[in-house]
Amino acid sequence: MGRTRPAGIKDVADAAGVSVGTVSNVINRPESVTDATRRRVLNAITRLGYVRSESARQLRAGSSRMLGLLVLDMANPFFVAVAAGAERSARDAGLGVMVCDSAENTEEEAAYLTIFSEQRVRGVLVSPADTTGRSLDVLRRHGIPFVSVDRVVPSENGCSVAVDDVTGGELAVRHLLQAGHRRLAYVSGPMHLAQCQERRDGALAALAAAGLPHTALRHIEAARLDVASGRDAGARLLGAQPRPTAVFCANDLLALGVLQALYDAGVRVPEDTALVGYDDIEFAAAAAVPLTSVRQPADRLGALAAGLLIEETGERAAAHRHRRIVLEPELVVRASSLPHRRRP
Repeated sequence: MGRTRPAGIKDVADAAGVSVGTVSNVINRPESVTDATRRRVLNAITRLGYVRSESARQLRAGSSRMLGLLVLDMANPFFVAVAAGAERSARDAGLGVMVCDSAENTEEEAAYLTIFSEQRVRGVLVSPADTTGRSLDVLRRHGIPFVSVDRVVPSENGCSVAVDDVTGGELAVRHLLQAGHRRLAYVSGPMHLAQCQERRDGALAALAAAGLPHTALRHIEAARLDVASGRDAGARLLGAQPRPTAVFCANDLLALGVLQALYDAGVRVPEDTALVGYDDIEFAAAAAVPLTSVRQPADRLGALAAGLLIEETGERAAAHRHRRIVLEPELVVRASSLPHRRRP
């Protein structure tokens, strides 16, 4: 029968007639081995197809070259851009990134963080689904550094890189108020997510600054931050009495779903209902009605977060101090919210 398992270092040593230590020297310190012995070992490696276990080597050295990245939804182009930025920073440092998706679920998040701990990754970038922070305890127990991504946390709890979501919510609703709207709706994802809470806080702050009560903002909580949930929320908006004249959505995928529901019902955007999203993903500008959106610098967010984690786990670790980086959002106005007539 042929070999049923990969060749190990002991197999190479046996085939070459040398010790395991000699094989290790050939791989790691070839200058310490005679030419004849080195050729014999290399021939055995080639013949057996031996491949060194990088993960085992890293565990022995106590230094992994892999970062973990756990995001809320890899189907969302925003998190794809975050991952791209993180991977670029990691690649520049000679590191790799293992990307996982919690699907906005706290149990999934805890399971993946446990896997990262078992794999002894160098550090973890995490966009938390669990706002209590308890899921991160497994990383703390194993001494694995982490950086919170797209979430502001106190610096004593670790590094974080995020966009000011309260300001983002204010920008969106202030824009709609300036266009003359007084009956508004906020379509959010699950409110256990800090991003959804903070964007609503900003929306309410804009209403208060305009002298309007919080009741001027109808809140519809969707099951997820995706297009299908946006369509469901749009159907609920269509049945609202009186119907809001403007809708602010917690992300662009929700807004695109709302846009589909309104279009299917013959409701014109922006003539009958204005619409604003959040994230400014590529699809926002390409929608049937180009979508006004609050832009987040997703690629930069990921790159900065990875940079902090690399600093904390690299040669400069002794000088590292936890930092909280908060980036400013930007409102990008397109056709979906441009005023066409005065609202009642």
